[in-house]
Amino acid sequence: MDRTLAVILFILAFFVMFFAYPAGPLAVLFGAVCAIVAINFINRSFTGDEQIFLRRLFIIALMLRVVLATVTYVFELQHFFGGDSITYDRAGNELQRYWFGYASEATEYHEYYLGFATRGTGSGFGMAYIVAVIYSVVGRNPLAIQLFNSVLGAATACLIYVCAQKVFSNNRVAKVAAVLVGVFPSLVLWSSQGLKDGIICFLLALAINNLLSLQKKFNYNDVALLLVALIGIYTLRFYIFFAFTVAIVGAYFISTQKSVSSIAKQTAVLVVITLGLTYLGVLRNAQENIDTYSSLESLQNSRIDQARNAESGFGQDFDVSTPSGALQVLPLGLTYLMLAPFPWEVRNFRQLMTLPEVLLWWALVPFLVSGVWYTLNNKLRSSIAIILLTLLLTISYAIFQGNVGTAYRMRAQMLIFYFIFIAVGLTTWQEKRENNQLARKIGKQRMMQQAFIREQNRLKSFN
Repeated sequence: MDRTLAVILFILAFFVMFFAYPAGPLAVLFGAVCAIVAINFINRSFTGDEQIFLRRLFIIALMLRVVLATVTYVFELQHFFGGDSITYDRAGNELQRYWFGYASEATEYHEYYLGFATRGTGSGFGMAYIVAVIYSVVGRNPLAIQLFNSVLGAATACLIYVCAQKVFSNNRVAKVAAVLVGVFPSLVLWSSQGLKDGIICFLLALAINNLLSLQKKFNYNDVALLLVALIGIYTLRFYIFFAFTVAIVGAYFISTQKSVSSIAKQTAVLVVITLGLTYLGVLRNAQENIDTYSSLESLQNSRIDQARNAESGFGQDFDVSTPSGALQVLPLGLTYLMLAPFPWEVRNFRQLMTLPEVLLWWALVPFLVSGVWYTLNNKLRSSIAIILLTLLLTISYAIFQGNVGTAYRMRAQMLIFYFIFIAVGLTTWQEKRENNQLARKIGKQRMMQQAFIREQNRLKSFN
Protein backbone atom coordinates (compact mmCIF):
# COMPACT_ATOMS: atom_id res chain seq x y z
CA MET A 1 0.00 0.00 0.00
CA ASP A 2 2.75 2.48 0.95
CA ARG A 3 4.72 1.60 -2.18
CA THR A 4 1.63 2.06 -4.36
CA LEU A 5 0.92 5.47 -2.81
CA ALA A 6 4.55 6.49 -3.29
CA VAL A 7 4.41 5.56 -7.00
CA ILE A 8 1.14 7.47 -7.49
CA LEU A 9 2.58 10.50 -5.69
CA PHE A 10 5.70 10.39 -7.88
CA ILE A 11 3.60 10.22 -11.06
CA LEU A 12 1.43 13.08 -9.79
CA ALA A 13 4.54 15.18 -9.11
CA PHE A 14 5.74 14.55 -12.67
CA PHE A 15 2.42 15.69 -14.14
CA VAL A 16 2.43 18.81 -11.95
CA MET A 17 5.94 19.73 -13.12
CA PHE A 18 4.94 19.15 -16.75
CA PHE A 19 1.56 20.92 -16.86
CA ALA A 20 2.53 23.79 -14.54
CA TYR A 21 5.86 24.53 -16.20
CA PRO A 22 7.87 26.71 -15.63
CA ALA A 23 6.64 27.21 -12.04
CA GLY A 24 5.97 23.50 -11.52
CA PRO A 25 9.45 21.99 -10.93
CA LEU A 26 10.54 24.42 -8.22
CA ALA A 27 7.09 24.39 -6.59
CA VAL A 28 7.09 20.58 -6.50
CA LEU A 29 10.60 20.54 -5.03
CA PHE A 30 9.56 22.98 -2.30
CA GLY A 31 6.33 21.05 -1.60
CA ALA A 32 8.25 17.77 -1.51
CA VAL A 33 10.64 19.12 1.13
CA CYS A 34 7.69 20.25 3.27
CA ALA A 35 5.96 16.86 2.82
CA ILE A 36 9.12 14.96 3.77
CA VAL A 37 9.39 17.00 6.97
CA ALA A 38 5.76 16.17 7.81
CA ILE A 39 6.16 12.44 7.06
CA ASN A 40 9.38 12.31 9.09
CA PHE A 41 7.53 13.88 12.02
CA ILE A 42 4.77 11.25 11.72
CA ASN A 43 7.33 8.43 11.61
CA ARG A 44 9.15 9.76 14.69
CA SER A 45 6.01 10.52 16.73
CA PHE A 46 3.98 7.34 16.13
CA THR A 47 4.56 3.64 15.89
CA GLY A 48 2.83 0.53 14.59
CA ASP A 49 -0.61 0.67 13.00
CA GLU A 50 -1.08 4.26 14.16
CA GLN A 51 1.97 5.38 12.20
CA ILE A 52 0.89 3.49 9.08
CA PHE A 53 -2.63 4.91 9.22
CA LEU A 54 -1.50 8.53 9.65
CA ARG A 55 1.20 8.28 6.99
CA ARG A 56 -1.24 6.87 4.44
CA LEU A 57 -3.91 9.39 5.36
CA PHE A 58 -1.42 12.23 5.01
CA ILE A 59 -0.32 11.10 1.54
CA ILE A 60 -3.88 10.59 0.28
CA ALA A 61 -5.04 13.93 1.68
CA LEU A 62 -1.97 15.62 0.17
CA MET A 63 -2.58 14.13 -3.29
CA LEU A 64 -6.18 15.37 -3.32
CA ARG A 65 -5.01 18.88 -2.50
CA VAL A 66 -2.13 18.83 -4.99
CA VAL A 67 -4.49 17.86 -7.81
CA LEU A 68 -6.89 20.71 -7.03
CA ALA A 69 -4.03 23.17 -6.48
CA THR A 70 -2.57 22.31 -9.88
CA VAL A 71 -5.92 22.63 -11.65
CA THR A 72 -6.47 26.02 -10.01
CA TYR A 73 -3.03 27.25 -11.02
CA VAL A 74 -2.96 25.91 -14.59
CA PHE A 75 -6.43 27.20 -15.47
CA GLU A 76 -5.97 30.45 -13.50
CA LEU A 77 -8.98 29.90 -11.26
CA GLN A 78 -7.60 31.83 -8.29
CA HIS A 79 -10.18 34.57 -8.58
CA PHE A 80 -12.98 32.03 -9.03
CA PHE A 81 -12.15 30.19 -5.81
CA GLY A 82 -10.84 33.10 -3.74
CA GLY A 83 -9.55 36.43 -4.97
CA ASP A 84 -7.73 36.99 -1.67
CA SER A 85 -4.92 34.77 -2.98
CA ILE A 86 -4.11 37.43 -5.60
CA THR A 87 -3.85 40.06 -2.87
CA TYR A 88 -1.50 37.88 -0.79
CA ASP A 89 0.64 37.11 -3.84
CA ARG A 90 1.08 40.81 -4.64
CA ALA A 91 1.60 41.90 -1.03
CA GLY A 92 4.08 39.09 -0.36
CA ASN A 93 6.01 39.88 -3.52
CA GLU A 94 6.23 43.60 -2.64
CA LEU A 95 7.36 42.75 0.90
CA GLN A 96 10.00 40.33 -0.37
CA ARG A 97 11.32 42.94 -2.80
CA TYR A 98 11.40 45.49 0.04
CA TRP A 99 13.43 43.10 2.23
CA PHE A 100 16.06 42.55 -0.46
CA GLY A 101 16.29 46.22 -1.39
CA TYR A 102 14.82 45.97 -4.86
CA ALA A 103 13.67 49.39 -5.98
CA SER A 104 9.96 49.63 -6.74
CA GLU A 105 8.26 52.59 -8.30
CA ALA A 106 6.35 54.55 -5.65
CA THR A 107 2.95 53.93 -7.19
CA GLU A 108 -0.37 53.49 -5.46
CA TYR A 109 -0.06 49.77 -6.28
CA HIS A 110 3.27 49.49 -4.44
CA GLU A 111 2.18 51.61 -1.49
CA TYR A 112 -1.10 49.73 -1.04
CA TYR A 113 0.31 46.20 -1.05
CA LEU A 114 3.42 47.03 0.97
CA GLY A 115 1.21 48.86 3.46
CA PHE A 116 -1.10 45.85 3.68
CA ALA A 117 1.87 43.64 4.56
CA THR A 118 3.55 45.95 7.08
CA ARG A 119 0.66 47.61 8.92
CA GLY A 120 0.68 45.02 11.75
CA THR A 121 -3.06 45.30 12.41
CA GLY A 122 -6.24 44.12 10.77
CA SER A 123 -6.92 40.70 9.33
CA GLY A 124 -4.57 38.75 7.08
CA PHE A 125 -1.33 40.75 7.14
CA GLY A 126 0.53 37.67 8.41
CA MET A 127 -0.23 35.83 5.16
CA ALA A 128 1.85 38.41 3.28
CA TYR A 129 4.84 37.51 5.50
CA ILE A 130 4.38 33.79 4.85
CA VAL A 131 4.25 34.42 1.10
CA ALA A 132 7.27 36.74 1.28
CA VAL A 133 9.36 34.15 3.15
CA ILE A 134 8.53 31.43 0.63
CA TYR A 135 9.17 33.79 -2.31
CA SER A 136 12.55 34.59 -0.77
CA VAL A 137 13.42 30.90 -1.20
CA VAL A 138 11.75 29.95 -4.50
CA GLY A 139 11.05 33.28 -6.18
CA ARG A 140 7.59 34.54 -7.05
CA ASN A 141 5.77 31.22 -7.40
CA PRO A 142 2.07 31.13 -6.37
CA LEU A 143 1.94 27.37 -6.95
CA ALA A 144 4.57 26.89 -4.23
CA ILE A 145 2.24 28.70 -1.80
CA GLN A 146 -0.59 26.38 -2.80
CA LEU A 147 1.52 23.26 -2.30
CA PHE A 148 2.76 24.56 1.06
CA ASN A 149 -0.87 25.04 2.11
CA SER A 150 -1.67 21.57 0.79
CA VAL A 151 0.96 20.01 3.06
CA LEU A 152 -0.43 21.90 6.07
CA GLY A 153 -3.99 20.89 5.13
CA ALA A 154 -3.02 17.21 5.01
CA ALA A 155 -1.09 17.57 8.28
CA THR A 156 -4.17 19.09 9.92
CA ALA A 157 -5.93 15.74 9.56
CA CYS A 158 -3.14 14.11 11.57
CA LEU A 159 -3.34 16.80 14.27
CA ILE A 160 -7.10 16.30 14.58
CA TYR A 161 -6.45 12.58 15.07
CA VAL A 162 -4.17 13.42 17.99
CA CYS A 163 -6.66 15.91 19.47
CA ALA A 164 -9.55 13.44 19.29
CA GLN A 165 -7.40 10.71 20.80
CA LYS A 166 -6.40 12.94 23.72
CA VAL A 167 -10.01 13.87 24.52
CA PHE A 168 -11.83 10.58 23.90
CA SER A 169 -9.09 7.89 23.98
CA ASN A 170 -10.94 6.04 21.22
CA ASN A 171 -9.20 4.90 18.03
CA ARG A 172 -12.40 4.79 15.99
CA VAL A 173 -13.37 8.35 16.92
CA ALA A 174 -9.87 9.63 16.15
CA LYS A 175 -9.66 7.84 12.80
CA VAL A 176 -13.11 8.92 11.61
CA ALA A 177 -12.43 12.56 12.54
CA ALA A 178 -9.04 12.50 10.82
CA VAL A 179 -10.38 10.93 7.62
CA LEU A 180 -13.20 13.47 7.40
CA VAL A 181 -10.74 16.35 7.79
CA GLY A 182 -8.43 14.77 5.23
CA VAL A 183 -10.92 14.21 2.41
CA PHE A 184 -13.93 16.51 2.97
CA PRO A 185 -14.30 18.62 -0.21
CA SER A 186 -14.43 22.13 1.28
CA LEU A 187 -11.39 21.47 3.48
CA VAL A 188 -9.52 20.12 0.45
CA LEU A 189 -10.56 23.19 -1.52
CA TRP A 190 -9.60 25.91 0.96
CA SER A 191 -6.30 24.30 1.95
CA SER A 192 -5.17 23.89 -1.67
CA GLN A 193 -5.45 27.58 -2.57
CA GLY A 194 -3.13 30.48 -1.88
CA LEU A 195 -5.43 31.52 0.95
CA LYS A 196 -4.98 31.78 4.71
CA ASP A 197 -7.84 29.40 5.59
CA GLY A 198 -5.81 26.19 5.42
CA ILE A 199 -3.03 27.70 7.54
CA ILE A 200 -5.59 28.92 10.10
CA CYS A 201 -7.07 25.42 10.38
CA PHE A 202 -3.60 23.97 10.89
CA LEU A 203 -2.72 26.55 13.57
CA LEU A 204 -6.05 26.01 15.36
CA ALA A 205 -5.47 22.26 15.44
CA LEU A 206 -1.87 22.76 16.57
CA ALA A 207 -2.89 25.20 19.32
CA ILE A 208 -5.69 22.96 20.63
CA ASN A 209 -3.36 19.96 20.56
CA ASN A 210 -0.74 21.73 22.67
CA LEU A 211 -3.36 23.19 24.99
CA LEU A 212 -4.73 19.70 25.66
CA SER A 213 -1.21 18.51 26.44
CA LEU A 214 -0.57 21.42 28.81
CA GLN A 215 -3.79 20.67 30.69
CA LYS A 216 -2.25 17.35 31.67
CA LYS A 217 1.44 18.19 31.98
CA PHE A 218 3.55 21.33 31.83
CA ASN A 219 6.05 21.28 28.99
CA TYR A 220 8.12 24.15 27.61
CA ASN A 221 7.91 22.82 24.05
CA ASP A 222 4.11 22.80 24.22
CA VAL A 223 4.10 26.35 25.61
CA ALA A 224 6.40 27.53 22.81
CA LEU A 225 4.31 25.87 20.10
CA LEU A 226 1.12 27.26 21.59
CA LEU A 227 2.62 30.76 21.56
CA VAL A 228 3.71 30.36 17.93
CA ALA A 229 0.25 29.13 16.95
CA LEU A 230 -1.49 32.00 18.79
CA ILE A 231 0.74 34.62 17.16
CA GLY A 232 0.14 33.04 13.76
CA ILE A 233 -3.62 33.03 14.32
CA TYR A 234 -3.50 36.66 15.40
CA THR A 235 -1.70 37.75 12.23
CA LEU A 236 -4.14 35.85 10.01
CA ARG A 237 -7.52 36.48 11.69
CA PHE A 238 -7.16 38.51 14.85
CA TYR A 239 -10.73 37.89 16.10
CA ILE A 240 -10.06 34.13 16.24
CA PHE A 241 -7.16 34.98 18.55
CA PHE A 242 -9.60 36.55 21.03
CA ALA A 243 -11.91 33.53 20.85
CA PHE A 244 -8.95 31.25 21.51
CA THR A 245 -7.82 33.21 24.55
CA VAL A 246 -11.30 32.74 26.03
CA ALA A 247 -11.01 29.02 25.30
CA ILE A 248 -7.64 28.89 27.07
CA VAL A 249 -8.96 30.61 30.18
CA GLY A 250 -12.06 28.43 30.18
CA ALA A 251 -9.98 25.30 29.81
CA TYR A 252 -8.01 26.18 32.93
CA PHE A 253 -10.99 27.21 35.01
CA ILE A 254 -12.74 23.93 34.20
CA SER A 255 -9.69 21.79 34.63
CA THR A 256 -9.47 18.02 34.47
CA GLN A 257 -7.14 18.15 37.48
CA LYS A 258 -7.78 19.89 40.77
CA SER A 259 -4.67 19.27 42.84
CA VAL A 260 -2.63 22.19 44.15
CA SER A 261 0.35 21.25 41.97
CA SER A 262 -1.77 21.07 38.80
CA ILE A 263 -3.35 24.45 39.53
CA ALA A 264 0.12 25.93 40.05
CA LYS A 265 1.34 24.48 36.73
CA GLN A 266 -1.71 25.76 34.88
CA THR A 267 -1.28 29.23 36.37
CA ALA A 268 2.35 29.17 35.28
CA VAL A 269 1.27 28.34 31.72
CA LEU A 270 -1.14 31.29 31.65
CA VAL A 271 1.53 33.63 33.02
CA VAL A 272 4.16 32.47 30.51
CA ILE A 273 1.74 32.83 27.59
CA THR A 274 0.66 36.31 28.72
CA LEU A 275 4.25 37.48 29.20
CA GLY A 276 5.26 36.06 25.84
CA LEU A 277 2.41 37.78 24.00
CA THR A 278 3.15 41.04 25.83
CA TYR A 279 6.88 40.91 25.06
CA LEU A 280 6.22 40.28 21.36
CA GLY A 281 3.77 43.18 21.16
CA VAL A 282 0.79 41.04 20.27
CA LEU A 283 -1.40 42.25 23.13
CA ARG A 284 -0.65 45.90 22.32
CA ASN A 285 -1.60 45.43 18.68
CA ALA A 286 -4.60 43.37 19.74
CA GLN A 287 -5.89 46.34 21.71
CA GLU A 288 -5.59 48.49 18.58
CA ASN A 289 -7.65 45.94 16.67
CA ILE A 290 -10.28 45.94 19.39
CA ASP A 291 -10.55 49.73 19.26
CA THR A 292 -10.69 49.80 15.45
CA TYR A 293 -12.57 46.73 14.29
CA SER A 294 -14.45 45.10 17.15
CA SER A 295 -17.37 47.47 17.66
CA LEU A 296 -20.84 46.37 16.65
CA GLU A 297 -20.95 49.31 14.24
CA SER A 298 -17.93 48.05 12.32
CA LEU A 299 -19.42 44.55 12.25
CA GLN A 300 -22.62 46.03 10.85
CA ASN A 301 -20.72 47.79 8.05
CA SER A 302 -18.89 44.59 7.17
CA ARG A 303 -22.09 42.56 7.20
CA ILE A 304 -23.98 45.04 5.02
CA ASP A 305 -21.20 44.97 2.41
CA GLN A 306 -21.56 41.19 2.19
CA ALA A 307 -25.35 41.12 2.27
CA ARG A 308 -25.66 43.56 -0.64
CA ASN A 309 -24.49 40.89 -3.07
CA ALA A 310 -27.58 40.19 -5.17
CA GLU A 311 -26.65 36.56 -5.86
CA SER A 312 -25.51 35.34 -2.45
CA GLY A 313 -26.36 37.98 0.18
CA PHE A 314 -28.94 37.37 2.90
CA GLY A 315 -30.51 39.27 5.78
CA GLN A 316 -29.99 42.73 4.26
CA ASP A 317 -32.56 44.29 6.62
CA PHE A 318 -30.93 43.16 9.86
CA ASP A 319 -28.94 45.60 11.98
CA VAL A 320 -26.27 44.06 14.23
CA SER A 321 -24.98 47.39 15.50
CA THR A 322 -26.90 46.83 18.76
CA PRO A 323 -26.95 43.79 21.08
CA SER A 324 -30.66 43.24 20.43
CA GLY A 325 -30.09 43.38 16.67
CA ALA A 326 -27.24 40.89 16.94
CA LEU A 327 -29.51 38.49 18.86
CA GLN A 328 -32.26 38.88 16.27
CA VAL A 329 -29.99 37.95 13.38
CA LEU A 330 -28.45 34.99 15.24
CA PRO A 331 -31.08 32.32 14.30
CA LEU A 332 -30.95 33.24 10.60
CA GLY A 333 -27.17 33.51 10.69
CA LEU A 334 -26.80 30.11 12.34
CA THR A 335 -29.09 28.55 9.75
CA TYR A 336 -27.06 29.89 6.84
CA LEU A 337 -23.71 29.25 8.49
CA MET A 338 -24.53 25.63 9.30
CA LEU A 339 -26.64 24.60 6.30
CA ALA A 340 -26.14 26.95 3.31
CA PRO A 341 -26.12 26.99 0.36
CA PHE A 342 -29.65 25.61 0.10
CA PRO A 343 -30.49 23.69 -3.11
CA TRP A 344 -33.55 25.88 -3.79
CA GLU A 345 -31.46 29.07 -3.56
CA VAL A 346 -28.68 28.11 -5.97
CA ARG A 347 -28.01 31.09 -8.23
CA ASN A 348 -24.58 30.47 -9.75
CA PHE A 349 -22.16 27.74 -10.77
CA ARG A 350 -20.03 28.02 -7.63
CA GLN A 351 -23.03 27.31 -5.41
CA LEU A 352 -24.05 24.43 -7.69
CA MET A 353 -20.60 22.85 -7.24
CA THR A 354 -21.08 22.72 -3.47
CA LEU A 355 -24.42 20.86 -3.53
CA PRO A 356 -23.05 17.27 -3.26
CA GLU A 357 -20.99 18.27 -0.23
CA VAL A 358 -23.89 20.20 1.30
CA LEU A 359 -26.16 17.15 1.06
CA LEU A 360 -23.46 15.00 2.67
CA TRP A 361 -23.02 17.64 5.39
CA TRP A 362 -26.76 17.65 6.08
CA ALA A 363 -26.64 13.87 6.55
CA LEU A 364 -23.85 14.30 9.12
CA VAL A 365 -25.56 17.04 11.15
CA PRO A 366 -27.64 14.58 13.28
CA PHE A 367 -24.42 12.84 14.27
CA LEU A 368 -22.94 16.25 15.16
CA VAL A 369 -25.86 16.88 17.53
CA SER A 370 -25.62 13.44 19.14
CA GLY A 371 -21.83 13.73 19.41
CA VAL A 372 -22.04 17.10 21.15
CA TRP A 373 -24.70 15.75 23.52
CA TYR A 374 -22.53 12.75 24.41
CA THR A 375 -19.49 14.98 24.93
CA LEU A 376 -21.34 17.41 27.21
CA ASN A 377 -22.54 14.52 29.34
CA ASN A 378 -19.36 12.46 29.44
CA LYS A 379 -16.27 14.43 28.36
CA LEU A 380 -17.02 18.04 29.27
CA ARG A 381 -13.86 18.74 31.27
CA SER A 382 -11.42 17.29 28.77
CA SER A 383 -13.14 18.87 25.75
CA ILE A 384 -14.05 22.29 27.17
CA ALA A 385 -11.39 24.16 25.15
CA ILE A 386 -12.68 22.72 21.86
CA ILE A 387 -16.30 23.34 22.84
CA LEU A 388 -15.70 26.97 23.85
CA LEU A 389 -13.63 27.80 20.77
CA THR A 390 -16.10 26.18 18.38
CA LEU A 391 -19.09 27.78 20.08
CA LEU A 392 -17.57 31.28 20.06
CA LEU A 393 -16.54 31.06 16.42
CA THR A 394 -19.93 29.67 15.39
CA ILE A 395 -21.85 32.47 17.14
CA SER A 396 -19.48 35.19 15.90
CA TYR A 397 -19.65 34.10 12.27
CA ALA A 398 -23.41 33.64 12.49
CA ILE A 399 -23.82 37.27 13.57
CA PHE A 400 -21.58 39.13 11.14
CA GLN A 401 -21.71 36.93 8.02
CA GLY A 402 -24.24 38.16 5.47
CA ASN A 403 -23.17 36.20 2.42
CA VAL A 404 -23.68 32.53 1.53
CA GLY A 405 -20.20 32.22 0.01
CA THR A 406 -18.34 33.64 3.00
CA ALA A 407 -20.50 31.62 5.41
CA TYR A 408 -19.60 28.44 3.49
CA ARG A 409 -15.92 29.41 3.56
CA MET A 410 -15.88 30.31 7.27
CA ARG A 411 -17.66 27.07 8.16
CA ALA A 412 -14.56 25.18 7.08
CA GLN A 413 -12.62 26.59 10.05
CA MET A 414 -15.09 24.98 12.44
CA LEU A 415 -15.43 21.76 10.45
CA ILE A 416 -12.14 20.43 11.80
CA PHE A 417 -13.71 20.45 15.29
CA TYR A 418 -17.25 19.64 14.19
CA PHE A 419 -15.84 16.45 12.69
CA ILE A 420 -14.54 15.35 16.08
CA PHE A 421 -18.08 15.53 17.48
CA ILE A 422 -19.49 13.91 14.33
CA ALA A 423 -17.00 11.07 14.77
CA VAL A 424 -18.25 10.66 18.35
CA GLY A 425 -21.86 10.56 17.14
CA LEU A 426 -21.06 8.06 14.38
CA THR A 427 -19.07 5.87 16.77
CA THR A 428 -21.75 5.78 19.47
CA TRP A 429 -24.37 5.00 16.81
CA GLN A 430 -22.19 2.23 15.35
CA GLU A 431 -21.44 0.80 18.78
CA LYS A 432 -25.15 0.77 19.68
CA ARG A 433 -25.87 -0.99 16.41
CA GLU A 434 -23.14 -3.55 17.06
CA ASN A 435 -24.39 -4.08 20.62
CA ASN A 436 -27.95 -4.62 19.34
CA GLN A 437 -26.69 -7.11 16.76
CA LEU A 438 -24.69 -8.88 19.45
CA ALA A 439 -27.70 -8.91 21.77
CA ARG A 440 -29.88 -10.40 19.03
CA LYS A 441 -27.21 -13.00 18.31
CA ILE A 442 -26.92 -13.89 21.98
CA GLY A 443 -30.71 -13.97 22.22
CA LYS A 444 -30.91 -16.42 19.32
CA GLN A 445 -28.21 -18.58 20.89
CA ARG A 446 -30.11 -18.63 24.19
CA MET A 447 -33.34 -19.52 22.41
CA MET A 448 -31.57 -22.36 20.63
CA GLN A 449 -30.07 -23.56 23.91
CA GLN A 450 -33.45 -23.40 25.63
CA ALA A 451 -35.06 -25.26 22.72
CA PHE A 452 -32.34 -27.91 22.92
CA ILE A 453 -32.83 -28.28 26.66
CA ARG A 454 -36.59 -28.60 26.22
CA GLU A 455 -36.08 -31.23 23.55
CA GLN A 456 -33.67 -33.14 25.80
CA ASN A 457 -36.19 -32.98 28.66
CA ARG A 458 -38.95 -34.16 26.34
CA LEU A 459 -36.87 -37.13 25.21
CA LYS A 460 -36.01 -37.99 28.79
CA SER A 461 -39.66 -37.90 29.83
CA PHE A 462 -40.59 -40.04 26.79
CA ASN A 463 -38.01 -42.65 27.68
